Amino acid sequence: MTLRTALALGGMCVALAATPSIAVSAREPANTLADATAWLRAEAKRMIRASRRSMQSGVAAFPPQVGSGYNAFWLRDYAYMLEGCPEAFSAKEATDACLTFVGAQRADGACVDCVKFDGTPIYQPGMGRMGDNPVADGSQFTVDVAWHTYRKTRDADLVRRIADRLVKAVEAVPRNPQTGLVFIRPGPGCDRCPYGFTDTVRKQGDVLFASLLYVRAARQLADLLEAAGRAAETPRWRAEADRVAGKINEVFWDAKLGLYRAATVKCREPDVWGSVFAVYLGVASQQQALAVARYCRDHYGEIVQCGQIRHLPGGTYWEEACPRDRYQNGAFWATPTGWFVYALDFVDPALADRTVVDMVRDFRRRGVLEWVIGDKVGVPDYVASASLPLAGIDRMIERRSAKR
Repeated sequence: MTLRTALALGGMCVALAATPSIAVSAREPANTLADATAWLRAEAKRMIRASRRSMQSGVAAFPPQVGSGYNAFWLRDYAYMLEGCPEAFSAKEATDACLTFVGAQRADGACVDCVKFDGTPIYQPGMGRMGDNPVADGSQFTVDVAWHTYRKTRDADLVRRIADRLVKAVEAVPRNPQTGLVFIRPGPGCDRCPYGFTDTVRKQGDVLFASLLYVRAARQLADLLEAAGRAAETPRWRAEADRVAGKINEVFWDAKLGLYRAATVKCREPDVWGSVFAVYLGVASQQQALAVARYCRDHYGEIVQCGQIRHLPGGTYWEEACPRDRYQNGAFWATPTGWFVYALDFVDPALADRTVVDMVRDFRRRGVLEWVIGDKVGVPDYVASASLPLAGIDRMIERRSAKR
């Protein structure tokens, strides 16, 4: 479906909303970006607090779902809560969570996928069943949690305590020595899972999303080392971030399509999430950012449903992943909506605003879900769906304000 067709239908969300089971109430207040964002912020905070569980150590854990569906403390989901809605946490809760994840680091520097409530570290998704080696994004998200914790607490003593472990974490990321990009060994079986929101996808070779996370982690590590009084070490990490960012643009960019590809060997499909994240991080050049934004606008009806985003272009599926048209292989997710609207806003601010409004309207009528596709939905009360979009929405609004 082209953008023109989608707009003629009133957008994918409105078209689906004609179904009585998911009809939009005329009384819903989320008619503007400001209204929708205010509702989302309040809902994210409510859900974060409602998800709180106590670990055996007494540390407050915030699993991915409100309720008892996830019986462990997941690193990347917590990182997304902390990034999008830091005000939901006390300084003590944030510090304790940071120390829990850093303390779970393996002797070789590898970091976790999650930590069980009894303190047991789990390095592979599926509670240790997926992949021969630790997940490819654990180190990056550990640094991210530390960086956001420092932003919240300004506790330089905490950073000094954990700085060596954070350096070791970044050094442990599996990378291709020729390119510097995050690398998953090709071959039969599963060397390791990639970015956790594609953990069923059998990417191999250099991988885009975990490499973008590496760039961010290297930048964040430089910031943290400076805060720890180790400024002499920061040029190394800033230069490494720049070098890997350049390689990302060289290796994964598909100029004909206007998107980045997900990997170099297996599951080379165009990556919508990775492309908008590259724009959000500033890894994409201005020309590439505009190309991604135009792709999002021109293919809106194929990749957006009720303000939620498909991993891949319409009609495209991963070479090897979970079954089609569900979960990570064809469903639509709110998690990346903030990155998406941040990119789309470069070429169509009104459509970016409508995307946020549509997402919030869908949340209000069906609940905050992990993924949706038509009337099929997965995992209710999924916290990252409410929290992470706020980060991209806020940055989009800040950019608009700076232009005035």
